[in-house]
Amino acid sequence: MKNTWSSRLLYNIRSMRVQVSGLLLCTGLIPIIFLFTVITNTYDTQMVSQRTDELQSCGTVISDLVVSSGYLSGNSSGNVDREAEEIANIYQGRIIIVDKDLKIVKDTYGIEEGKTLISTEAVKCFSGNSEKKYVNDLGGYMQLTMPITDPVVNEVCGVIVISYSVRNLANISREVSHRTLFLLLGIALIIIILSFACSILLTSPLKKVTESINDISKGDMEIKLDMHGYSELIKISESFNQMTEVIRKQEISRQEFVSNVSHELKTPLASMKVLSDSLLSQEGMPEEIYREFLGDITTEIERMTHIINDLLSMVKMDKNSASMQVANISINELLEQLLKRLRPIAAKRNIELIFESYRPVMADIDEVKISMALNNIIENAIKYNYDDGWVRVTLNADHKFFFVTIQDSGVGIPEELQDNVFERFYRVDKARSRETGGTGLGLSITRNAVLLHRGSIKLYSKEKEGTTFTIRIPLNYIP
Repeated sequence: MKNTWSSRLLYNIRSMRVQVSGLLLCTGLIPIIFLFTVITNTYDTQMVSQRTDELQSCGTVISDLVVSSGYLSGNSSGNVDREAEEIANIYQGRIIIVDKDLKIVKDTYGIEEGKTLISTEAVKCFSGNSEKKYVNDLGGYMQLTMPITDPVVNEVCGVIVISYSVRNLANISREVSHRTLFLLLGIALIIIILSFACSILLTSPLKKVTESINDISKGDMEIKLDMHGYSELIKISESFNQMTEVIRKQEISRQEFVSNVSHELKTPLASMKVLSDSLLSQEGMPEEIYREFLGDITTEIERMTHIINDLLSMVKMDKNSASMQVANISINELLEQLLKRLRPIAAKRNIELIFESYRPVMADIDEVKISMALNNIIENAIKYNYDDGWVRVTLNADHKFFFVTIQDSGVGIPEELQDNVFERFYRVDKARSRETGGTGLGLSITRNAVLLHRGSIKLYSKEKEGTTFTIRIPLNYIP
């Protein structure tokens, strides 16, 4: 149970929808959190700085009044007292004026007058510190310490200490933070909804592809994928449909292959059964008839053997499973040997075999496979030729490929059928092919052999005027 739960959790984490949602959420929410922090901190700093600047200006006014009135020398000044009280009331704070002996001359609270102020900040002001203000958090209050400078002697003759409440600033800051937070939470909610909507929008086509693949796995080869919108989805849809079309064609080809194999093997078996039943049903037949029937049975057996051999050759030529025995071979000698073996067949119909070689050619090939490929084409050129005709085999090469051209004066192939001649069991003239012993596998075997060598084969033919095959194969085999 635990393993199932952990597997399910891992599957959900690896889900594209979850990861896209998470990415979009992080992309949207992280800037919002950063923005909220920056806004609140900047606002707090700006409010405190503004309040400090205001009180510094007020402190400067009081300082000027203190100096001009001789307030620190014992002279009373209603202007100084009123200004200090007014400012303290406005900012809900406290103002203390200290002389050069650190004696408190004025306290707007009226509780510390005549006492000595013990303050590090005040001492710093008398020691010539250029800092005019000092801000300190006192649990809801901020403190500003300013020197009182006599411009005549240019000396610090006293200190003004202004303490003011920041509770109202904190309340304002809290209110601003709450409103900002609600605004950003609204934006975050919109981002969350959009991220989930985008993840669903992006992954739903993949779900559709998955469902289509499952339908194909169940045997529905007619499935078509139709997706619109993004260009990538359109490309996926087109590629998927191309793939299903290839699979459908392969399935049709497989079914036709099985049907053709069954038919090709069934025909000689049926003939042998008819011949053997005839022999068994009639007693006392002449020996000549027995020999004739047995000869026919032998012919059918040879035909079955030919079909089976071609099938085995085709399986060996399968591109996915064929093994290559590559060696550096003289193509000139290979063609001469093939033509030597085929000359007796051509001589029976007075067909002339012509070999033209423009240069010696050495190439890395599998001799068995290429021999079979070339033999099939040359043999077909002889079989499907007119009596007293000709077959010309030409060999040439450049720095990268060698070329074999096989041209005949035969019956040719109709243009509308030329695209099908390399298919398994395909015959242009089925009746004549059976007469000549053809199985329809020769050109399919030839094409596979050429493709295994990373080569190509082309066909040009005109009905009743002959056929030309051109084979191009690399001189150096590339696995």
